[in-house]
Amino acid sequence: MTRSTRPARPMPMPEPPGGGLRGVLALGGTALPLYAFLARLPAALCPIGTLLLINERDGIGDAGTVAAALWLGQALGGPVIGRLADRRGHRPVLLLACAANAAALLALVTAVLGGLPLAVRMALAVAAGLTVPQIGPLARARWARLAGADKKLLGSALSFDTTLDEVGFMVGPALAGILAVTVHPASALLLAAALILVFGTLFAVHPTVPGPTLAAPGARAGVRLWSPGLVVLFAMAVLQGAAWSGANTGVNALAESLGAPGTAGLVWAAMAVTSSIAGFVTVARPGSADLTVRLRWTIAVQAVLTLPLLAVSGPAGAALALAGIGLAVAPHLIALFGLVERTGPAERMGEAMTVVGSGLILGQAVAAAAAGPLAAAYGHRAAFAVACAAAVASAVLALSAVPAATRTATPPAPSPVPRAASPDRPRSRR
Repeated sequence: MTRSTRPARPMPMPEPPGGGLRGVLALGGTALPLYAFLARLPAALCPIGTLLLINERDGIGDAGTVAAALWLGQALGGPVIGRLADRRGHRPVLLLACAANAAALLALVTAVLGGLPLAVRMALAVAAGLTVPQIGPLARARWARLAGADKKLLGSALSFDTTLDEVGFMVGPALAGILAVTVHPASALLLAAALILVFGTLFAVHPTVPGPTLAAPGARAGVRLWSPGLVVLFAMAVLQGAAWSGANTGVNALAESLGAPGTAGLVWAAMAVTSSIAGFVTVARPGSADLTVRLRWTIAVQAVLTLPLLAVSGPAGAALALAGIGLAVAPHLIALFGLVERTGPAERMGEAMTVVGSGLILGQAVAAAAAGPLAAAYGHRAAFAVACAAAVASAVLALSAVPAATRTATPPAPSPVPRAASPDRPRSRR
């Protein structure tokens, strides 16, 4: 009697994660976004923490000068750290940067409390800016590598990560202000040093950390970073930073003129709240519109929503206007960094993300230098005019240059490093 055999039923393959927040968390695990959020929180704590500490001891003049030095260092150091991460791998570069940044922040606090000369404090502020580990841009580069060719999942991951930035810049300034009042003016910088040392290190050693990309097998030799598309996106980042800085300067000038400088932080938080909500909505419902289309309409909406600032005369009106602007900020940044991932070369994605991130910092620094004197001479509406001009210029650039730039940009080559498996699940086979 012969024994009949049936063909073996193939084992079902694990389904790749879908889009949305669930797919993002399945992709990188729950620990990765937690580490990334807490490690990037110092970027929101340090500028306001520096202003509060030095203003308390030496006045707003020295405080603004040292904060500008911090911004300058961060704008210059970001692309360098991004390039090193692409060449050497994220882990060694992040570990070194986290340790150096924590040491520089501690040295800056010591110099301020010790009454050292302004030149010394400026030098230490530049050092603190140069060594900022660039957690946000490198996190976006990591999500891009984890998502691979799954564009829906990639969009959700970049949307989620950009929203974490918005939440951080809502929590950071408020936390710095609370700590300065209830604990000590130096406490925000000390907390920033501790966060970057602990959670920056955890982010650096997480199993999803990518290795070198420029030196990886199959990487294109001598691949160029800059393309027409990336130049346009960098320019838009500079203008976005300028719009923020002009609005922030106007809010502070308005609060100062009304004799209530402490309300500026609460008024500014209105933008971060609505931007965070809009970001999470975008993660949950990304829509089907092309990134270029989304970038164009979100910056156009933001430009229109910025114009009511010119009519603001009190904190309530400013908070309402900023809340309206916030509805377009996160969706705009999500589209912006999504196009950076599409336009930048895969082998130099860390550098591409940090270059555009530095554009945001550069725009804030330049606009602060212009809006501050204008507000002092002509009032808060002059600073708001800087914000409006930057937003309108960005909209014009998006409508005119972005479509052509993204059409002619060379698509990035597939990532030479295999997609990393999440530590919380087995790697999906396609």
